[in-house]
Amino acid sequence: MAASPLTGKIFTQRIERNNLTLRTRIKRLARKTICFSRSVEIHEKVIGTFIEKHMFY
Repeated sequence: MAASPLTGKIFTQRIERNNLTLRTRIKRLARKTICFSRSVEIHEKVIGTFIEKHMFY
């Protein structure tokens, strides 16, 4: 039996809080232009590095 996804107001608030933190701390996510990074690889590395430092330190 597959596990059901978590639902509810508290989980929505947690997800939205994480999204807001990413947008405010990583300015390239808040820009409205398409050219936020020169390559997808660099973009993923920047986000991955931020998440690693933010979540695990």
